[in-house]
Amino acid sequence: MSSSKPHLNMVIVGHVDHGKSTTTGHLMYLMGLVDERKMQELAAESAKTGVGETFKFAWVLDHLKDERERGVTIDTEYVKFETPKYYFTIIDAPGHRDFIKNMITGASQADAAILVVSAKKGEFETGISPEGQTVEHSFLLFTLGVRQIVVAVNKMDDDTVKWSQERFEEVRKAVQDLFTRIGFDLKKVNIPIVPISGWTGDNLVKPSPNMPWYKGPTLLESFDVFTIPPKPLDKPLRLPVQDVYSITGVGTVPVGRVESGVLKVNDEIIFMPSKKTGQVKSIEMHHTAIERAEPGDNIGFNVKGIAKNEIRRGEVASLVSSPAPIVKEFIGQIIVIRHPTAIAKNYTPVLHVHTEQVACTFVDLLRKFDPRTGASIQEKPDFLRTGDGALVKLRPMRPISVETYADNPALGRFAIRDMGITIAAGIIKEITEKG
Repeated sequence: MSSSKPHLNMVIVGHVDHGKSTTTGHLMYLMGLVDERKMQELAAESAKTGVGETFKFAWVLDHLKDERERGVTIDTEYVKFETPKYYFTIIDAPGHRDFIKNMITGASQADAAILVVSAKKGEFETGISPEGQTVEHSFLLFTLGVRQIVVAVNKMDDDTVKWSQERFEEVRKAVQDLFTRIGFDLKKVNIPIVPISGWTGDNLVKPSPNMPWYKGPTLLESFDVFTIPPKPLDKPLRLPVQDVYSITGVGTVPVGRVESGVLKVNDEIIFMPSKKTGQVKSIEMHHTAIERAEPGDNIGFNVKGIAKNEIRRGEVASLVSSPAPIVKEFIGQIIVIRHPTAIAKNYTPVLHVHTEQVACTFVDLLRKFDPRTGASIQEKPDFLRTGDGALVKLRPMRPISVETYADNPALGRFAIRDMGITIAAGIIKEITEKG
């Protein structure tokens, strides 16, 4: 499916069990992307496993993902759909095993996001608690620069909610307070908050008769408030590698998304930090051969002169004439999302930046600041706690290819993870040592 409409990448986030998969699957079904027969098959399959029919919409997504995992296709995306105005790719369908890792990669590539929150009593409160993923994911979106968000208030059909306007208003106010606390300026950014039921389909595509009090857009209509970000065509080519395939009869095929610049057939490219060079023989997007790829395009491209095992996920492809930098140490501006105790010097968690993941040491804590105002609180603090903003010096265990946020936002946003949770998120302010 290719479209002449402007293209946007969208990520779907939200607390576990708040209905991300069911909502997305049902939306795809109502938009005619899954036919009735397939739906019945999935419902029967879902019922057979003993989880009951409730999961059938979630299964739509899993089915689309499984198909993708079974076939060695070089199309890295999950689900595509169109609205009257735009052509969307959902770059990280929820419910996936590596969801947070993908969410970080996904959010750093996302032009827009849907945040799903459950209106169900107890569930909403868990998500919005300091440990909740509603808070964690909202923080990540803000720090990773995603400003175009629609909030889907799900499970309006639940027995604890019963389509109540009062409950919806309560949830809406709490979400707006959270966003304001994180740093979103709600006077400047329009964030629609839409009551829905992913399970019954209410207000996904058509207005809901169960909520006559709601006068705003349906979930689908709300996507058309998004705008297309300008493409950094004039910047040097930067393409973080997501996967590398070896395809019979074709050769080595790296897959990834162009973040800046243009990639053309016959270009001489270099992968950093491995410094492997090769020539681009062909480029493919959505199974169609193209001559050039621009920012936002998710592509597979065949490179001559490089074996599959010579490059890996996390490297950055650039033109030989303007190679991406190799970085050994940098200063990051972070917000500590949550840490069970405190972060001190020499702490070594895992750094996630574009598609790269590497252990990374906090070499120095330079300054603590108030994340709401940016005002300096303390020079050279001994430790950092949950909620603190800070300038820190970070040293990855091996050289990586990144840039400052000012030079190239997609290569300058990062998250720090440890013990299965996101500890902090931030941006690269300055590169202090190159490789």
